[in-house]
Amino acid sequence: MKNTRKVKNKNGIANIYLVLVFLVLYAPIFYLMYYSFNSGGTMHKFEGFTLDYYREVVADTRLMIIVINTLVIALLSSAIATVIAVIGALAIHHVRSRRAKNTLLSLNNVLIVSPDVIIGASFLILFTIVGIKLGFTSVLLSHVAFSIPIAVIMILPHLQEMSPTLTDAARDLGATRRDVLTKVILPIIKPGIFSGFFMALTYSLDDFAVTFFVTGNGYSTLSVEIYSRARQGVSLSINALSTLIFLFTILLVIGYYYLNQRKSRPPMQIAEPVAEAGVPR
Repeated sequence: MKNTRKVKNKNGIANIYLVLVFLVLYAPIFYLMYYSFNSGGTMHKFEGFTLDYYREVVADTRLMIIVINTLVIALLSSAIATVIAVIGALAIHHVRSRRAKNTLLSLNNVLIVSPDVIIGASFLILFTIVGIKLGFTSVLLSHVAFSIPIAVIMILPHLQEMSPTLTDAARDLGATRRDVLTKVILPIIKPGIFSGFFMALTYSLDDFAVTFFVTGNGYSTLSVEIYSRARQGVSLSINALSTLIFLFTILLVIGYYYLNQRKSRPPMQIAEPVAEAGVPR
């Protein structure tokens, strides 16, 4: 009985701690969202419900162009980074030397653990030396660069979980290297590919520090635009815009977890691509 009470007390303390952590994290966001509907124009007293600030955001042509720029950069950089990450993950997975593999993984993780300010300043210096004009190209290249390690981290565990006997069986059945890749390996790591794409997309949409260094005159993204508007003074249109971005990010996270759950499927289903790869048609 005493042990049961101790376990219950520990669980109760853990639950209280978890609730407090979520309150600290989400209370400012919900506060911002709440006052985005305030007709009073301030964040001190709620006077009435209105959607004027959301209409103001939608009616802002310049802001809509920035939204399109942000989505194009995020989708394009995530797609390019995911393709490169698949190639990189396959290369790392096939390295036989453990020391070499650990070295490659460490190099891959450098951009993840490095401060964004240092990464942004490094890209700015690089683009200035090379002669790349700051704007769409510089933002796209920088987003691709810091998205690749994220996608590799999401794809590599699926390759490590894959049994090498699957590819051996496909070759024994007469599959070519292309068939092994397209009909055996890619279907197995598909959840990791989609997870890496969505994670890269989320990081690209949320990035500010790196983008701030590599944007030029006349080109901007949402994160930089929100920062610029916030410096000019508090406006509830920023609240409305931030609310829309937060809801969009929530949808991305839900999509990521949904795709991540698909990897927990019965092992017998994995053998189907192997048989298909070796059957001539």
